[in-house]
Amino acid sequence: MKLESIQAPIKNHVLADYWSPNTAIHKFFEYDYHDQAFEKRAAYLAQRAHDQKELTAIIRQYMEPLGLSSKASEHLKQLEQGAMVIVGGQQAGILTGPLYSVHKAISVIALAKEQSEKLQQPVVPVFWIAGEDHDLEEINHTYTMQGEALKKRTYSERSRRKTMASATALNKEAMTQLINTIVRDYGETAFTEGLMEQLVNVLNDSETFTDFFARLMNQLFKGEGLLLIDAADFRLRQYESKPFTRIIQHTEEIASVVTEQEEALECAGYGKPILATKDAANLFYVEDGERHLLERKNKLFVNLAANIKFSQEELLEIAEKHPERLSNNVVTRPLMQEMVLPVLAFVGGPGELAYWATLKNAFTALDLQMPIFAPRLHITIVTRHVEQLLQEYQLTVADVWDGKALQLKEQFIADVQDDEAKRQIQAMQQMITEKYKELAGYLEEQHLYLDKILVKNQENHLKQFDYLQQKIEQMVLSKHETTIRKFMTLHNELYPNDGFQERAYNPYQYFNEFGPMFITEMLKQHYSIDKHHYLLYI
Repeated sequence: MKLESIQAPIKNHVLADYWSPNTAIHKFFEYDYHDQAFEKRAAYLAQRAHDQKELTAIIRQYMEPLGLSSKASEHLKQLEQGAMVIVGGQQAGILTGPLYSVHKAISVIALAKEQSEKLQQPVVPVFWIAGEDHDLEEINHTYTMQGEALKKRTYSERSRRKTMASATALNKEAMTQLINTIVRDYGETAFTEGLMEQLVNVLNDSETFTDFFARLMNQLFKGEGLLLIDAADFRLRQYESKPFTRIIQHTEEIASVVTEQEEALECAGYGKPILATKDAANLFYVEDGERHLLERKNKLFVNLAANIKFSQEELLEIAEKHPERLSNNVVTRPLMQEMVLPVLAFVGGPGELAYWATLKNAFTALDLQMPIFAPRLHITIVTRHVEQLLQEYQLTVADVWDGKALQLKEQFIADVQDDEAKRQIQAMQQMITEKYKELAGYLEEQHLYLDKILVKNQENHLKQFDYLQQKIEQMVLSKHETTIRKFMTLHNELYPNDGFQERAYNPYQYFNEFGPMFITEMLKQHYSIDKHHYLLYI
């Protein structure tokens, strides 16, 4: 396994400017990303240190059923004794979701190790599972390679209710069928049987989307001691009672400053990532596992579609007595993390970076400080087969991202077409057209008016020529199928759906090909949070 760092063009405007000095985006964040910022943030957290015993007990209790490793126990002890954390999170996707979920976890682990060494004090990696999210259509599928074709594989169960991932029971039969389909697409290897056994065993121990995700993530990263917590965990919700109270008391101010900040962000050329409104409550009310977004109308917190209405006093009472009935949205989740965890830095993707740019004044409204934002690692896995194809056609990974593999494919197809057969068919078409024209003239002289029949008859003949041409082209392409497949393999392996590999595939196709130690070897590499893109050759 070899790691290479390249300077890939950053297509996301916000991220590109975040990595560039003296750009407008920096005024929307508390810190720029450098070592002095980590030292300053650590000093700030030291002044605000508080008892973390209850928080540690909650995370321990959540993780024990997943299997608590010795390294995780060590990190829990450090957290209890006041250690800071690097935190990142993700929705509970199928088979861990897209690769960037794994990349985000690796980013959290790598940055925690790096800052532990630089600051000479324990920094603990934490993964915040967004189990409260209810958009299951975002997490119910994954992509596979079947031959050279890209296939979307989707969990068949649907729910009309907007239930949270942590409250959505898995149909184990349907999930087993999906896993079978996915692994069948991967193809049989020496590791397939063990992989299937592992996945089915974990599934059998899981009840919800979040259970399944958390157990798989814990298996992958327990050796590194990655701490996991579900945002929808009942005990965590009880712990969040006072933070919910603070949010409710300042909800109008939060909505106002976020809306103003987003307008300023748009004026600076970065768009509106949240589409914030001053009437937003930025909270959900949870009823029977289903989330209902609240807004403020006439001094009430309401969701008219669900016939929900609360006064501020009633909502404050819910925060005090039943905080599990409340849930954060994109605005209040970062605020909640800051109130619950001693966050040295938050690891996020380009989308998260954009909406965090609207939140600086929301942190201030709660007498908080926005932590350092650390953009997650970008990693592309390059298999031996793909590396050989790149060498064969003298391409780089960046060339494939630029569409050059598809350009070569189209050029190759154009070059191998049978131009003589095409010329002869065109000549036959021209001859037929002329003969029909002659016949039409003759019939008209004889006062035999068969125009519509002639047109229809001619169309049928021309369709047959088109059919013949298509068959010839298909035969030619079939003759050169191996070469065409190579170009499509390059594109689909490195740029599926015209996007980075990390947004389409999950890690299990690589476990199936390279074995369960793949993630261990991946974690042995030295990563640094920066604007470069990593290529991992295996």
